[in-house]
Amino acid sequence: MKNYVIIGNGTAAAGCIEGIRSADSESKITVISAENRPVYCRPLISYYLEGKTTIEKMNYRPEDFYEKNGCDVVYGQEATSIDPAKKTVSLSGGAEIPYDKLCIATGSSPFVPPVEGLESVKNKFSFMTIDDALSLEHALTPQSRVLIVGAGLIGLKCAEGICARAGSITVCDLADRVLSSILDTDGAAMVQKKLEEHGIRFLLNDTAKSFEDGCALMASGERVYFDVLVMAVGVRANISIAKDAGCECSRGITVNDRLMTTVSDIYAAGDCTQAYDITSGAVKVMAIMPNAYMQGRCAGENMAGGDSSFSNAMPMNSIGFFGLHVMTAGCFTGDMYEERTAGTLKRLFTKDNKLIGFELIGCTDRAGIYTNMIRNQIPLDTVEFDALKKMPNLYLFGKDYCKQKLGGVV
Repeated sequence: MKNYVIIGNGTAAAGCIEGIRSADSESKITVISAENRPVYCRPLISYYLEGKTTIEKMNYRPEDFYEKNGCDVVYGQEATSIDPAKKTVSLSGGAEIPYDKLCIATGSSPFVPPVEGLESVKNKFSFMTIDDALSLEHALTPQSRVLIVGAGLIGLKCAEGICARAGSITVCDLADRVLSSILDTDGAAMVQKKLEEHGIRFLLNDTAKSFEDGCALMASGERVYFDVLVMAVGVRANISIAKDAGCECSRGITVNDRLMTTVSDIYAAGDCTQAYDITSGAVKVMAIMPNAYMQGRCAGENMAGGDSSFSNAMPMNSIGFFGLHVMTAGCFTGDMYEERTAGTLKRLFTKDNKLIGFELIGCTDRAGIYTNMIRNQIPLDTVEFDALKKMPNLYLFGKDYCKQKLGGVV
């Protein structure tokens, strides 16, 4: 019997639990959860504020998930340190938990840059957890003037989520466009237009230089008055506990394709790790749910004695703003194929006989076929790509090939 310990209780942790139980149905699993909640879908918090879902419906797994998988969950405590020599994890409450195999799945945290006067702002919030959403909900009134610093995924989903609850919303960002990390100029303009149609104001190439008495002094010299401030500049991987334990880290925790760290019997998975991006060849943090689950599953299987690998990570996003659906994957280099209408944009990027990226706005049907072509690195000369460019269909692959390569989508 082994002692498995998982630090974190998000998507990667759920995958790790299921990976362990696929090979070991008896040994003890302990999950250390800083939040007092079971695993839930973080991308849904904006839909909670819109009234489109409930907290209960945001759960990532059924209510009896931990019980059925024989897990002991320690809620409301943080893992403060790991002792690899003693093979123990120390908790904020003072307890020590022994492990035989450990998975670090600590996720990421909001990055809040130092801004003069920020500490004096009373109603300031992040937007990453259910508790963040509940606190923001409590602070909002129909007259609230909201300033959101950051026009990335978190900032824009926050703007959409609170649009009907606030009097006005201004979003600022140093970048020249919204969603600058995942969209090019044309795609970003379409998303910005949709948000502006709902009264959301943008200040781009600009950001808050200082705060004083409910006013943000912008780098441009403009003054923006607000009642509620949301800091949504970005996130950083939670690597400190791994680094202190001797694990090699850069922007994220370094792992191999078996999700092993550089310290014996310690694995890592999810947003706290960095992985090889098959589309760009870069090693980087890719903080997205599908990768987190697959990494967690792979780590769990290997912790339980399996021989699994995860070597096809790639950046991808699937989001929507007021009915405008957006999907992106991979990188936007190489040769480009484009289709465009008044309300849609499709761009496919190919290189070395492979699809390496796509940008789909307003036309996302069957985009999973493109995703799997990238993930499985399917040679374009083995499929009818000219037809696939216009309309992805499984029949354009051979029957046996479809069954083998495209049968399972996470």
